[in-house]
Order: sequence, then structure tokens, then C-alpha cells
Amino acid sequence: MNPSRLHAHIGTVRQLEILLAVHQQGSITAAAEALHLTQPTVSMQLKKLASAVNARLYDQVGRKLVFTEAGLAVVATAREVLQSFERLDMTLSDLKGMKAGTLKLAVVTTAKYFIPHLLGEFCKLYPAIDIDFKVGNRQQIIDRLETGEDDLYVFSHPPDDHALQAHNFLPNPLVAIAPEHHPLAGEKRIPLQIFANEPFLMRENGSGTRHAIEQHMTGCEVALNVRMTIESNEAIKHAVISGLGVSILSSHTLTFGGRTGLAELDVQQLPITPTWYLVHLKSKSLSVVAQTFLDYVSDSGRDRLLATLNS
Repeated sequence: MNPSRLHAHIGTVRQLEILLAVHQQGSITAAAEALHLTQPTVSMQLKKLASAVNARLYDQVGRKLVFTEAGLAVVATAREVLQSFERLDMTLSDLKGMKAGTLKLAVVTTAKYFIPHLLGEFCKLYPAIDIDFKVGNRQQIIDRLETGEDDLYVFSHPPDDHALQAHNFLPNPLVAIAPEHHPLAGEKRIPLQIFANEPFLMRENGSGTRHAIEQHMTGCEVALNVRMTIESNEAIKHAVISGLGVSILSSHTLTFGGRTGLAELDVQQLPITPTWYLVHLKSKSLSVVAQTFLDYVSDSGRDRLLATLNS
């Protein structure tokens, strides 16, 4: 198929941008707001795109849009096309001696405490680079990874997938915490089973911290006394301070998020010591900006961050 016929089949770039926005936002209304367009304009462009590909792109089920198989195929192509244009812009800027473009970075919840400290110096070095920063639990970031929405992803437990390239860049110690006046505070070498008997506050299903804790406790043949499931590190810290139980969280949540009212416990077989990884798809070419960030982390960013953590 020659390029002009191919273009006629997949619609205009603007139509692909609109389709991708509708898929990402979940509704025509939300997409119109995000794109600063009217709803009729969005609907009209989608109708033209559906006509160009000669297929229904989605069905309206109640208030929800359910994309057809053809619609999802066009969404995947739209993403590839738009990312290709972004990479071209970055490459042309690089050829002119500039580092410019957008770094799309998606991180698991706990990483939000330290990644901004990594980005701060990077943005000073490369002021023409913008950052698109997404945060979610482990499962939400895996979902983004599977669709290739971002350049790089930060996990402490990346999916076990040979199609991924993972770069180890920082330790992630998970430590036991309790209220500062808890009876175990100040004790030395607390047996893990004694700690496990305390009411435990656990992160939600899909959380990387929960994944690490469950793996570790299974290996130690210890069962936690889970009292509550909470979907936020900060909420867990406040619940611990309030005396609702003990927990295990990344030490980074204490370093950057505060430890007032908390005691870090000396528990045998703890801390858990996973590692932070920068991850990307092997099949997806890294943009100039993404490669620049990876190089920065390897060259000096990691050492700067470690110095901050240890200060």
C-alpha cells in the first residue's frame, strides 16, 4: 500500500490524537476538555476516522465507551505514529545541539518520594526537557507498561518478562515501623514472629510493597496478623501513629515523607531489601530524551540521590 492510500485508511494525525485522548480519558466529554475542543468536534472527527478505516471504533455501553477490536488496533497505531513524531522532534533537536522534548515517566507509588529529587538536577541540566510524571500502584504501572504509554517505568519488582530491559539503580529497604511509644520501640533483635503477631497495616492488592512483604513472609514461613488494608503510604503512617497497628514501608517514605511519631523497629530478618529499577520495553526504541535521562542516572544522578538519602 502506498503512503497516500495508507494515510486515507488511518485518518489524519489530528484524528489519531483525538482517538488516543478519548481512549485515555474514557469519554468524549473528558477528551474534549483535555484537548480544549467541543464535544461535537470530537464526535465528528471520530466519525470521519471510523469512516476512513471502515470499521466501528467503539460501542457506547451505558455511560462507558467499550472499544472494539478494530478500535484498539487503531489506538495502538495512533500511539506508535504520535510517538514516532515525538522521537523525530527530539532527534532533530539533538542534531541541533539541543536536548528538548518530553520525558514520559511512570512510577510506582513509593517511588514518588525520591524520583522528584532525581528529576530536580536533571531538569536544571536540561531546561528544555519537560516531564510527564505518572504515579500508580504496581499493577497500574504494569498496565501502562503493557501498552507502552511511557518512555521509562520505575519498579522495585518489575514483571518477570524477557521483553523488558531493567536497569538496577537504587536499593529500596523496607523497614518495620510502629508508634514511637510502642512497647517494641527500642528493643533489639525482635523475633520476626513477635512482630508478626502485632496488628498489621498492609498496602492494597497490586502494591509493590505488599508484593515484596508477602514474598518475604512466605519465604520466612511467617504469617502476618493483618488488621487493615490501606491504599496509601501516608495513610498507613498516620494509622500507625494513631496506634492502629504496625507496618512495613520503604525507608524512602520516612526519609522524604517524614518520620515524626514513628519508631523504626529492629526486627530479625528485616529489612526486606529489594532494588529499584528503571524499566523499558526492548521492542520500543528509546527517545533521545529517555536515553539522556538513563545516562544521567548512571553517570551522576544515582550518586547524588544516594548522598541525599544517606545525609
